[in-house]
Amino acid sequence: MGDYPVRVDQSPHLAKHEAAVSIIAQQVAHFDASDIPFRIFHGNTNSTRPSVRTRACTIDISSLHNVISVNQTTRTCLVEPNVPMDALVAATLPYGLVPPVVPEFPGITVGGAFAGTAGESSSFRHGFFDKAVTWTEVILPDGEIVIASKDKNEDLFSGLAGTFGTLGITTLFEISLVPAKKFVELSYIPVGNIEDAQRVMHQVTEDKEMDFLDGIMFAPERGVVMAAKFAGRNSTNSGMPVVTFTKAWDQWFYLHTEQVTNKSTGVDTIKSTTPTSKSPAAAHRELIPLTDYLFRYDRGAFWTGRFAFTYFLTPFTRFIRWLGDRYMHTRIMYHALHRSGLMQRFIIQDMALPNKNIPEFSAWLDTELPHIYPRWLCPLKTEGTVSMHPHLAPAAASNDDALLNIGVWGPTPPGMRQVTVNRKIEAKLTSLQGMKWLYAQTFYTEDEFWQIYDRTWYEALRKKYRAEKLPSVYEKVRTKFEVEPNTDGDVRLGIEKGFWSIWPFAGVYGVLSAIKGGDYLRKS
Repeated sequence: MGDYPVRVDQSPHLAKHEAAVSIIAQQVAHFDASDIPFRIFHGNTNSTRPSVRTRACTIDISSLHNVISVNQTTRTCLVEPNVPMDALVAATLPYGLVPPVVPEFPGITVGGAFAGTAGESSSFRHGFFDKAVTWTEVILPDGEIVIASKDKNEDLFSGLAGTFGTLGITTLFEISLVPAKKFVELSYIPVGNIEDAQRVMHQVTEDKEMDFLDGIMFAPERGVVMAAKFAGRNSTNSGMPVVTFTKAWDQWFYLHTEQVTNKSTGVDTIKSTTPTSKSPAAAHRELIPLTDYLFRYDRGAFWTGRFAFTYFLTPFTRFIRWLGDRYMHTRIMYHALHRSGLMQRFIIQDMALPNKNIPEFSAWLDTELPHIYPRWLCPLKTEGTVSMHPHLAPAAASNDDALLNIGVWGPTPPGMRQVTVNRKIEAKLTSLQGMKWLYAQTFYTEDEFWQIYDRTWYEALRKKYRAEKLPSVYEKVRTKFEVEPNTDGDVRLGIEKGFWSIWPFAGVYGVLSAIKGGDYLRKS
């Protein structure tokens, strides 16, 4: 222990960390010697996949939740894997620093963001969250503790990101930080359709002043691109309104954005308002406290929280949202979602495609899932590499090849089963050189999965680092479902039949479980 690539300043957490990692390594070695596959328990998750963990075959690393140190001189921090994003930002921001990429939900952990390919509105500049990790401490599947970096065990270092803990257990990270300011100055740029949004996003990427970029399509011909930069309070922006999104009475961010967009255009539907200038200076602008901006989508989980109001036949008014605000934050919502099983009735998918194929995919979605709006847009800097090495064209040659993430989150269409819809999405993605992020439910067959991802590379890594006894990525992310008897191959999930198919039992159970709290991921 303690064989770190840089000197680690002593802190109250360091000795505790080393002792905990030593115990975990011994447990891993015991499972390995006994030929028992194990899974890792972190304490919470932002995945929408059903959990299959059991206490008997689980390594509990939930105690690794500390920020060990922040170094203002080197602009780095040392953190354990279960540090959530809000705690990480709270630890680094007093030094005037933040991670280059901060996933939008405060409960997403450092380890989860690293293992699960997390991106956000700064990803057009910095890539995925894992690009900021300079080295990591890893317990290999036989219990050996090693360091992985660009200089040591480089193949393991590059393979750990996006492989969901199937190569080993990451127990400590050094993360690079970037300078931050107190506010973000956000510009709202209305767009008329998906092609307009793509053009504006390309323009913003060429503006070196901009630090953040994402977009929302509210309808096929109505959307907004949001470009932002770090800002302090000064004479040039002293007249701008300061807007917050973390208080109970604050408007949900997407609702505020839609109101601002409609007010800017003066109409409910716009055809094309793409600016001719590369600068969004003429757009509506606001100042947002940095933490409010980073976690602006937390309340309501983007807009998926609205479906809870629909499910419980509750008026979707600002007063009711204020009244139930405690239950509309993502930590509570994910708890309720997992315990109720209702995620199995929703399409919750983030997908990335080359820019040139986005219009066709968007038009296909408008035909197959016209009711699922809004949709989130997030451009991604990939530098030619994406986790799990999917067989995509390199995303650095041109803007046409660059990847654009599109978030599609909504209820399964009436009369259709969730598995059927997701299988259609997966097939269309494959035909357009697209991929989905594996935090969500995956319905590919094993052959289909490995036609997308580099199996030869992955299995060689598994063999070299003695990880073949662990569940593979496919085994970990696949969703099991039943084929209905006496049908032409129709399929359904457990939540779609029996007692839990009767409204509102599943939802009530999820809410009561969230109120009670406790462990919602492991089975006894």
